[in-house]
Amino acid sequence: MKPINLKEKHAEFTKQWHPHQIAVVDDMQVLLAKLQGEFVWHAHDKEDELFQVVKGTLYMQFRDRTEVVKEGEIIVVPKGVEHNPKTKDNEEVHVLLFEKLSTSHTGAVQHEKTQTVYPKI
Repeated sequence: MKPINLKEKHAEFTKQWHPHQIAVVDDMQVLLAKLQGEFVWHAHDKEDELFQVVKGTLYMQFRDRTEVVKEGEIIVVPKGVEHNPKTKDNEEVHVLLFEKLSTSHTGAVQHEKTQTVYPKI
């Protein structure tokens, strides 16, 4: 039970689109990730997903619109909603994710960016 410094933890890795687990809260996990460019369209059929932007600006694409999520803001993607996070102008965006331990990285979609193991840092 010690404080976790998000900036220090983000500095521990460089790989983009590869979440790292920093904590577990009951059946939920807290992840950090670095994003750059565009991810992959996917949905999580049984789990909601929370994104908090720690650094930069995230563009959360939905099929009918794009929401701009700025530093210090969060967005919750409800279960079953197809989404595709992206960044613009080559910006690297740092995010905190909060989701169930059972959440698959890209839902039912298999892609070269799909991760099945999240390193613990």
